[in-house]
Amino acid sequence: MYRYNDFDEAFVRTRVAQFRDQVERRIAGGLTEDEFRPLRLMNGLYLQLHAYMLRVAVPYGTLSPRQMRQLAMIAERWDRGYGHFTTRTNIQFNWPKLPDVPDILAALADVEMHAIQTSGNTIRNVSADHFAGAAADEIEDPRPVAEFIRQWSTDHPEFQFLPRKFKIAVIASEADRAAMRTHDIGLRILRNDAGETGFEVWVGGGLGRTPMLSQRLRSFLPRADLLPYLEAIIATYNLLGRRDNKFKARIKITVHETGMEEISRLVEDEFPRRRALFSGVDQALFKEIRAAFAPPAFRDADPAPYYAMRGADPVFRAWTDTNVAAHKAPGYGIVTISLKPHGGTPGDATAEQMRVVADLAERYAHDDIRVSHHQNLVLPHVPLADIPAVHAALRGAGLATANVGLASDIIACPGMDYCSLATARSIPVAQEIAERVEELKIEHEVGHLAIKISGCINACGHHHVGHIGILGLDRAGVENYQITLGGDATETAAIGERTGPGFAYDAVVPAIERLILAYLDLREGPEETFIAAYRRLGMAPFKAALYETGERADAA
Repeated sequence: MYRYNDFDEAFVRTRVAQFRDQVERRIAGGLTEDEFRPLRLMNGLYLQLHAYMLRVAVPYGTLSPRQMRQLAMIAERWDRGYGHFTTRTNIQFNWPKLPDVPDILAALADVEMHAIQTSGNTIRNVSADHFAGAAADEIEDPRPVAEFIRQWSTDHPEFQFLPRKFKIAVIASEADRAAMRTHDIGLRILRNDAGETGFEVWVGGGLGRTPMLSQRLRSFLPRADLLPYLEAIIATYNLLGRRDNKFKARIKITVHETGMEEISRLVEDEFPRRRALFSGVDQALFKEIRAAFAPPAFRDADPAPYYAMRGADPVFRAWTDTNVAAHKAPGYGIVTISLKPHGGTPGDATAEQMRVVADLAERYAHDDIRVSHHQNLVLPHVPLADIPAVHAALRGAGLATANVGLASDIIACPGMDYCSLATARSIPVAQEIAERVEELKIEHEVGHLAIKISGCINACGHHHVGHIGILGLDRAGVENYQITLGGDATETAAIGERTGPGFAYDAVVPAIERLILAYLDLREGPEETFIAAYRRLGMAPFKAALYETGERADAA
């Protein structure tokens, strides 16, 4: 993984010192809340429903054991003993006290972490495939490109006050494990017919109140042109993007209103001017960055204990069926650690659980931890021979739920339990759905099913791209939950369709149960997934099951 150089260290320490002074001035009354707000947001500090919330950057979802242990320490010393991993692969602390935040940022700097650009109208944390460097289907590890973009975008003087927040994702396979097409810019590393490596460039994705999938801007961009081309895109958006209405300020609206043909023309016109400003120093930097991501020294180990345990222990077998994926190196597996125990808060991990994961990464997984946008953790490089020991340790820590990709592996935003923008609860709904499918003992029979829940129209729970999406809204002071079907965040991306009137809080879980049971009746066999059945049959039979009892709230 990338390690800070002297410039990085000095830059982050300077920002900590600046913010310490700003916090002291705010507490002393020298800054009003209106004056302080843009300063705290530049350092990832939000004022939420009950307290401040600090959002810490985890670039492209990569953590070292040392960093994970520091996050655990911060959770215990300055928060309430846990952290919340988010769909942007960041971690949030929900209860820091304002006077302590500079000390938290200093502690983060001690392990090469920060909270810069995790908020504000700037380029946010760059995301990537959480299986990067381990997936058998990738062309190359996309994380060096993500780090390259992170360094270029951090404190970029032209792009600190964009019309709205801006998100970039990088993948390196045809399979999209990073929800690339929901991003403002999506990059897929590929090779052209001549065998040259470059990028397929997508622009204009985003969820929220106007969900859109990105459109392809370039089918092939040479590797050396990446940064000037990104500058051309964002500079074009910076000039065209609306600043009169924040709900229409994202680049997706700019692309929609301007038209893709005109956006392409403007970007291509700007591109040569931007390219002339680069002298090759960026490629020298990329070469240095790439060297930092050399693959670990994979070792030979007899996988026989793994297969023997699968044959002898049905609990272990069920867990490996869902939580272990194929690795590009023979004798290795990719282990996903579910942060979705039935009835738990999706994405939460206690300090002690963080330490367990750090210890496992250090002992068995080449010191590598990932955060996925599904709000789970990943050990990307584990010898098959060691997976039984990893599973035993995870069971002892309450981290061995065998549900990755299943109905209880629910993405959920914090909702009205924490967020000042939320209009409905999302965490309790996720908990109750998970508990219900566990009671019915059907989720392994159901198989892959992506349920996603947002507590407001901002869609932090990615409900638009859930196979089943749930959106909580306020209707005359009463929580009302709209349901969408057919969404997809992968390489076959789709925006879900709204089914009809919303459901009251106490009716939404029974409604989801009816949907799932209807799918089991409608599918052509165990191999046909929920999303495949929906695409084959369309909305009608699922909508009929959803509304068959009349348990509806007033029409939404």
